[in-house]
Amino acid sequence: MRWDLLAEWIIKAIIILVLLLTGFAYQTWLERKVVSKMQYRIGPNRAGPFGLLLPLADGIKLIFKEELIPAMADKVIFVAAPVVSMIVALLVFAVIPIGPSIIVFGREVTLQLADINVGLMYVLAVSSLGIYGIVLGGWASNNKYALLGGLRSSAQLISYELVLGLALMGSVMLTGTLSLNQIVNAQAYDFWNWLVFLQPLGFLLYVIAAIAEVNRAPFDLPEAEQELTAGYHTEYSGMKFALFFMAEYINMINVSAIAVTMFLGGWRPPFGFIPEWTGPIWFFLKVLAFILVFIWLRATLPRLRYDQLMNFGWRTMLPLAIANVVVTAIAMALRPTPGANTWFVVAVGSVILIIAALLFYRSWSSASMRRRAARQAS
Repeated sequence: MRWDLLAEWIIKAIIILVLLLTGFAYQTWLERKVVSKMQYRIGPNRAGPFGLLLPLADGIKLIFKEELIPAMADKVIFVAAPVVSMIVALLVFAVIPIGPSIIVFGREVTLQLADINVGLMYVLAVSSLGIYGIVLGGWASNNKYALLGGLRSSAQLISYELVLGLALMGSVMLTGTLSLNQIVNAQAYDFWNWLVFLQPLGFLLYVIAAIAEVNRAPFDLPEAEQELTAGYHTEYSGMKFALFFMAEYINMINVSAIAVTMFLGGWRPPFGFIPEWTGPIWFFLKVLAFILVFIWLRATLPRLRYDQLMNFGWRTMLPLAIANVVVTAIAMALRPTPGANTWFVVAVGSVILIIAALLFYRSWSSASMRRRAARQAS
């Protein structure tokens, strides 16, 4: 065994853990500050300068908070469920590149824990396991509200995971690889080479599906307070609740990093003349922009009804995701060798699909309102 390689992996894993856990902590601070500005409030400003020590205070509070386990709960699964959610959230980031290779003590080091040629398949496979923690937590609690939250989550994640996978297929088809490093390299030099311009519909579908995947507003049905008390984590407290909370916010970082990698050039700067060593900075700024969008949507949009959530996923988003893959395949068949014509056809086809989707959704909404008015009149 090469001990230098093992040491490199251990150091990288520790750095990723520290970054994700620190990122989670200050996401909560950022969300409170941004939402408070939107609502003309002050936000956290007591614990440390600008409230920067509030995440630490929250962590200490949760560590010393009493942890309760319901008497009739399945205690083993009840304790294991939040751990499963947390572990899965931490595993996803292992294959995401955050910068170019660097030279350390005379050897080349990649800014990525594992560079595998099926990195996207690994991401999709591991992220799909996160549902087990939520469903098992809802079931093991022996609480009807928690069980309903777990069942809602399973139906929601299965529905939108199909859309999420299909939304990414357009980028895979255009680059011809499942390696996240190679997908980033295919978007090199200037920002107009980013795949978001060739796959605008795929990008839009991915963002919507990603919001649903991490149970964020307006898709936070599994933990709807007005209906289910707190949903799948109703019976959780202390550090077990904190693990579910951490998993949700770390998953926000994960889906943002995947969107940046697949559509926005990854760690690459927007212009070719900017040195590549600034890659991690650009990667961080792009991920931060996505997280601000998550916060903005939570502070702006009301929660959907559950029937609206499922109808939107199966009747609107899934057909559009399939159509996007078909348009991309037709464009590549017309010109198998990548070139300007292929990119033009893909981009125009995606824009047409977006317009068609908006028209379809408008007509469908109008028809639904007419049917509802007719039922009320009768």
